[in-house]
Amino acid sequence: MVSAPELISPKSSRVAAARRLGKRNFRTKERLFLAEGPQAVREAAGHGVKGEATLVELFATAEAAERYAEIITVARKAGARVHLADEAVIADISTTVTPQGLVGVCRFLDTPFVEILAARPKLVAVLAHVRDPGNAGTVLRCADAAGADAVVLTDASVDLYNPKAVRASVGSHFHLPVAVGVPVEEAVRGLQDAGVRILAADGAGEDDLDDELDKGTMGGPTAWVFGNEAWGLPEETRALADAVVRVPIHGKAESLNLATAAAVCLYASARAQRDRARRG
Repeated sequence: MVSAPELISPKSSRVAAARRLGKRNFRTKERLFLAEGPQAVREAAGHGVKGEATLVELFATAEAAERYAEIITVARKAGARVHLADEAVIADISTTVTPQGLVGVCRFLDTPFVEILAARPKLVAVLAHVRDPGNAGTVLRCADAAGADAVVLTDASVDLYNPKAVRASVGSHFHLPVAVGVPVEEAVRGLQDAGVRILAADGAGEDDLDDELDKGTMGGPTAWVFGNEAWGLPEETRALADAVVRVPIHGKAESLNLATAAAVCLYASARAQRDRARRG
């Protein structure tokens, strides 16, 4: 059995410090962010960068501590401070309507863009002008699932550590390198210099994804540039790409949302790259 909650007041200094991380300026100042729920906290507890544990603090209700005892154990072994808290404390820290009883405080984990380039990536998702945090987190999750090597968020995109983005990624923040704040032109030129072909995903693109697959042009290193769901990519960004590609709409749907289009594009590239590798 777990002992009674140790933090019973939302006025605790530790709670106040965690609560402030819901705001971007405090996250940036402290270089800390919140991970909520068992999946994200589990991934954070087992993650580290250059020998430094990512999870530094964990708040858990008594019920959650019992249900997810293995997460608590891993967190403590990683050196995180673990606080048992009542539901009022968790609700005060959490940014969700129905908290799941676990909230972790994590160190920033973004990767310098130069390190991503040095690793010679074969598949990259570039989020240019993506302002919705839910979309950003979901595209990150899609990139992770498709086996991408990295994600790049340009300086015109949403904060990687926005709580909605962290929730939408469902732990993928901790799975692959992500660079943030990179000007879109710098991102494109850097990837091109590293031998990566740049494809801009746009519903009005001149090239069709099916045609690209049929031509066999997608088996090499590729970076997909995704734009704002409402207005797509600006002309100056499309002009930087090696090709502007549309996902074909074979039915009567007007369009695909950003995350769905990203999943289609990334999986198409991943399949083409595997096919090329098998052929030698």
